[in-house]
Amino acid sequence: MDETKKLAEFSADVRYDDLPKHTVDMAKQCILDWLGVALRGSDENPARLLQKELMTMDGGDEATVLGKVPSRASALTAAFLNGAASHTLDFDDLHNASIVHIATVVVPPAIAVAEKERKSGRDVIAATVAGYEVAARVGESVVPESYEFWHTTATAGTFSAAAAAAHILGLTNDETVQALGSAGTQAAGLWEFVHEGAMSKPLHTGKACYAGVLSAYLARDGFTGATKILEGEKGFCRAMMKEPHIEKLTQNLGSGYKIDENSFKPYPCCKHSHAAIYAALTLKEKHSIEPRDVEHVTLLVNSITDSLINNPSPETAYGCKFSIQYCVACALVRGNVTLDEFAERAMNDEVIRTFMTRIDVKRDDAMQKVYDDDPTKLASKVVIQMKDGRAVEMEVDYPKGDPQNPMTWNDTCEKFKTLAHDIIGDAKAEKCIDLVSHLESVDGMSSALYDVLK
Repeated sequence: MDETKKLAEFSADVRYDDLPKHTVDMAKQCILDWLGVALRGSDENPARLLQKELMTMDGGDEATVLGKVPSRASALTAAFLNGAASHTLDFDDLHNASIVHIATVVVPPAIAVAEKERKSGRDVIAATVAGYEVAARVGESVVPESYEFWHTTATAGTFSAAAAAAHILGLTNDETVQALGSAGTQAAGLWEFVHEGAMSKPLHTGKACYAGVLSAYLARDGFTGATKILEGEKGFCRAMMKEPHIEKLTQNLGSGYKIDENSFKPYPCCKHSHAAIYAALTLKEKHSIEPRDVEHVTLLVNSITDSLINNPSPETAYGCKFSIQYCVACALVRGNVTLDEFAERAMNDEVIRTFMTRIDVKRDDAMQKVYDDDPTKLASKVVIQMKDGRAVEMEVDYPKGDPQNPMTWNDTCEKFKTLAHDIIGDAKAEKCIDLVSHLESVDGMSSALYDVLK
């Protein structure tokens, strides 16, 4: 029953020189994917509102705050704002088995603290790998049951943010335990906002990043936290669910790195809709399906997908990202699911709304078994009944972006350039790609990112 200690020790002991090349490459891809989403997300209304409030109370010059015009703030505020910005679009990565969007609660604290402490790009890469390990393992220990109420990216994310910040600070094993203890007692984030399309989601990740950075600095100064915050009788795991999967916190620890299992998003919406989107787009292209020829669409899904994104009447553009009906309708009507489909002007498109009435979502035992047997499979099955009597169907276990159907480095570069274009322009976007691709060569992070963006 020393899971917190073992996980802290593993996290603290990650070293860049010990990492396999493919793990270093994956860390860079995670960082670049995060940076593109964060840059574009910084211009969204929730991010701007948070910037307005926090920047007026912060006079620091320690770390970069992303935006069309980059600014500087304390490491705490930068981690908060960049973490929030990177979760406004629902375009950030996902570790399927833990259901955690890990980059948004690892990279912002790693970079902010590295800038403040003048650490290297190698330090950022190692801290990113350490943070991913903690997020994935903590998330896996409490899903799927806790996911009914708790936003795992927010709850598990406080631990990963603390682990990343602690690693950058070079905390000892014992100090890292204390940092996790302080972070865990701040873990929060409820799903009630989702059907209203409220702005809580980026607030969750911003607070997780802030709590993690704060906890690491407090631990460095001797502030103590619960040393069994994960496995304890009144600790995190048992607070999240009645019978947590404690063993997953340390199962096969050291046999590989969780970051290597990471998934990326080609569509800017909830990952639980991606299998259905991928199936719909594939069927549309393969069978030359026109919306006018479709009689009815049935989406067979698992219980998490059903409870989270079965929303036939989303009320906001952001809410449309959490409506599998809306996402699949866009795929079949427009043949694409991009940021344009989630703009305010698009959400009330009469053609899309009418087509949504032909879509039924059903919780399916077969899809549930797929997930229960392998939590990395966020699978769905799409059945399209045509007006001429034909029926076509497709089950997707691994949509584009999963490790089994991966986005390449070049795919991520193209995604980054698309996201960054309107925020920093093409020339600076290319410089960002070059910075991340050679991150291990950066000796001092204090202004490396800011200098590229300003």
